[in-house]
Order: sequence, then C-alpha cells, then structure tokens
Amino acid sequence: MKKAALLLRVSSNGQSTDRQLSELTSYANGKGLDIIEVVTEKISGAKKNSERQGIQRILELARAKQIDKVLVHEISRLGRNTPQVLATIEELHELKVSVVVLNYQIETLNANGSVNSMGMFMVTMLTDIGRMERETTVERINSGIAEAKRKGVVLGRPEGSKKGKTEMLKEYKQVVKKLQEGYSIRETAKLCDVSVSTVQRVKKEM
Repeated sequence: MKKAALLLRVSSNGQSTDRQLSELTSYANGKGLDIIEVVTEKISGAKKNSERQGIQRILELARAKQIDKVLVHEISRLGRNTPQVLATIEELHELKVSVVVLNYQIETLNANGSVNSMGMFMVTMLTDIGRMERETTVERINSGIAEAKRKGVVLGRPEGSKKGKTEMLKEYKQVVKKLQEGYSIRETAKLCDVSVSTVQRVKKEM
C-alpha cells in the first residue's frame, strides 16, 4: 500500500483546514492510500521553503522514505512563489515522491516513477497564474484606496478601534523582520502575504 502525507495550509489563525482535510482524506481512502501524517501550516504561502515548518516536515518524511505521495488540496497550498514551489517538487521527485493536486486531479509522477510532463506544465502554469492574480489584487486594492482618498473618503478603522503599537508589532512580527532586513514595503507585502497598507502601518509603528 502506498503511503501518503497530507499537507494543509491556511494563511491565518482565523481560517480553517477542515475542508482540505475532509476532501484529501476522502481522496486518499478512495485510492487505497495509507495516510501516515497530516501536516498543517498556518503561514503565508509566499514564505521561503526554509521558513515553512510544514514543507520541511514533508521533506523529512520523504528523505526518511516514509511516504510515496504528498497530497495537497490546491497548488497554492504548496506556495505562491513559483520558484519555491518548483524547488519543493523537484526535491520530492529526487526522493521518488509524487505530488497530487486534488482540485485539478494532477499527479506529478507517473506510475513508473517518471515525471508527468503535462502535470508539471499545469503545476507551473497554475502557480504562476496564482502569483499574478495576487499581484493584480494588491494593485487593485492600492488603486481603490488611492481613488477613495482622492475623493476624500476617510479610510481605516473607526476611532478608538485601532490596535496598540505592541499588539500590532507582535501580530505582524514577520513583517517587522522583513522591513528590518531591508525589504521594500511592496516586497514585504508579497513575502508576508499581507496588504501594502498593513506593511505601511507596521512600518509607521516601528
């Protein structure tokens, strides 16, 4: 029986992995796969592999020859940074571990262990589309904010509801770290999967 690990990811504590877990478990059971571990992350998909404990755990299982497949609900669960996603998959392939992307029914290795070229083409394309969509969303938000300000609309939280400095810096400690490392506001927003306005508020509090 083939052994599998499930990789679940959400970007924030307020999000749930229940749907991912339910549908991946159902798929694994239907394919006769033995789920040996469920790996859950609450972190931005834009993070580097080295910063993602879930990815590192998956790679540990692969290196230890404990899994044959990694199941993810959608490609963005592996990440939103195309080179990082491809690097993860490449290392898994070297360890003879296939990646299954449930929502598109993609598997990156064929039954004989060879690379599924069409599957990898789809993975690359979908990852890059996700990256572009995210960048476009950020740009639209910024454009909308700029237009609202031009019209004199007051933006932000109601008076008296703003987070305190300590609370904000604690909640967005990764944003603080990236800014301290010299990343620009826009770069930090992309890396931490937050809005540009959030980074600007954090920087102001710093």
